[in-house]
Amino acid sequence: MAVQELEIGTTWGKELWDQFDNLATHTQKGIDFFERFGNFIRDRSAIEVEYALKLRRLVKNYQPKKSKEDEENEFSTLIAFKNVLKEVADLAGQREVVAENLQNQVLQGITLLAKNLREERKKSLNQGALLTQSLHTQIGTLDRAKRSYEKAFREAEKALEGYQKADADLHLSRADVEKQRINMNIRSSQSEDAKSEYANQLQITNKLQQQHYQTALPEVFNRLQELDEKRTRGMKEFIKRSADVEYEVSPIIARCLEGMVKAADSINEKDDSMIVIEKYQSGFQPPGDIPFEDLSKPDPDAANNSQTHNSSTGLNHMTGKGTTKDKLKKRVGIFGIFTGNKNNLSTDGLKEDFSDLPPTQRRKKLTAKVQELQQKVAQEQAASDGLMKMKGVYEANSMLGDPRTVEEQLNESVNRLDRLRIELQRYQKLLDQANSQTCNSQHSPQAHRVIQNGQRASRHSNGSSNHENHHDDNGEDHPDDAGSLSRSASESSVQQAQNGLNINNNGSSASPESGLGTSHTSLPGSGQGSTNEQPLNDEYYDADQPLGTCRALYPFDATSEGSIPMSEGEELQVIEVDQGDGWTRVRRFSSKGWEEGFVPTSYIECTLYA
Repeated sequence: MAVQELEIGTTWGKELWDQFDNLATHTQKGIDFFERFGNFIRDRSAIEVEYALKLRRLVKNYQPKKSKEDEENEFSTLIAFKNVLKEVADLAGQREVVAENLQNQVLQGITLLAKNLREERKKSLNQGALLTQSLHTQIGTLDRAKRSYEKAFREAEKALEGYQKADADLHLSRADVEKQRINMNIRSSQSEDAKSEYANQLQITNKLQQQHYQTALPEVFNRLQELDEKRTRGMKEFIKRSADVEYEVSPIIARCLEGMVKAADSINEKDDSMIVIEKYQSGFQPPGDIPFEDLSKPDPDAANNSQTHNSSTGLNHMTGKGTTKDKLKKRVGIFGIFTGNKNNLSTDGLKEDFSDLPPTQRRKKLTAKVQELQQKVAQEQAASDGLMKMKGVYEANSMLGDPRTVEEQLNESVNRLDRLRIELQRYQKLLDQANSQTCNSQHSPQAHRVIQNGQRASRHSNGSSNHENHHDDNGEDHPDDAGSLSRSASESSVQQAQNGLNINNNGSSASPESGLGTSHTSLPGSGQGSTNEQPLNDEYYDADQPLGTCRALYPFDATSEGSIPMSEGEELQVIEVDQGDGWTRVRRFSSKGWEEGFVPTSYIECTLYA
């Protein structure tokens, strides 16, 4: 309040006209303090960078190791911890932003302002020193003129006294008296000249001194005051700017903290408990009651029955070391380190048939293996179909390429497809055996689902796929024999490669506009020039396995039977590639569920699986 009550005209030049040295010292200390504040910002920025670096190193050190098993069954605590690490990494990024903004927006401004203040202060002090030096020089001239006047005045007084004494002395001649009178006149004249010079220098000095203390030097002091106030304002602005740097990232930091809280809320102890059950459930039955053995009544039949019962259920102490433990002992050497049959182990240290796992875990591994092989078969089949189509195009138009360049790749693809189908058949049989051993019913839901995924689908005009089931005499559903299909498909593929496959371009495929909705690849008959054409066996086509994905480039309104509508940018699954008729079979999920049909190939952008 006291500062606000000062008059507007109060300035350093008016109030501190005689404090040149103190003002010079004060402005120097002020600039030094301002630069010290800049050093504080610099060191703080370095701390922010170091803090961000340590946070990133912390996140890297505590990042959980990735494993296929953990990805399949991740605990909610692990997922939450990963999210927390992600938020901490984002926090580190915000600290780096703070450090960068402090350097670019605060520290650089402080450095530039401090440099300008030093230059302005030096210039003002030099001008003040010149003004002071000029005043001191004029004062020195005045002192010399005053001393000269004092000396001439005393000599004039002395000459006057000598003349008066000579004039009063009767013994002196008139010549001596005249001599004294002349000397008196000379001294008096010199005294008057010195007096005039002194008066003149005094007038000049007073004028210069008045100008110095009322105009020139106050201007210098006012510039120093302005300089110091600029430094003070800069200090204020840069402190606020450094706070604004924090304010700018505080919403993002708040969201990071909210993300941590959300990650904590996502932890579910019940779900984690179920994951533990799913991960470690063996499928073994707990031992039943231990029968009483009456030693007083030896009965061979009872002993045999007891032994049979014990060996089948593992219900006595001996079988506790036998049946159950023997199954568990298969897990010894799970990583293939201490087992002798190393050639029968998979890449994860388990046997290829997973027989060293408990029943439930084995069934889960076999199910995953069957699904993996089904996907590989579908991908390899799509690649083989593409090579056959390419070869047919080359044969139809030799200008596009040499068919023989594709034949070797086609043979390799057929061989790979043959091996994959044989392996798929083997694992399907293992899965059926595991299901029959561990489930009361003939097929468990998981096995039934896998078998359904492996069935063949017939294509209809509406683009949907219906699974074919064969019925036995008891009315039970059974899947088609995967082994015969695999072998038939392999032999057919090899025969197609040997006979020189070709694409039928004579109307063997119909577009959705015709109402058929099918698209076949036709093959020539034998190598003897037969013109009988056979379509590819559609039973080998797995409708549940997509060949890739596609994105709609333009909207399409389905106006004919067999086609389905799509909107621009919509993602769909590719079920059957274009067979040369300009239509691609896709699958989409809508409010009515999954639906399949045909869309124009030119309206979509496809990405097929390798």
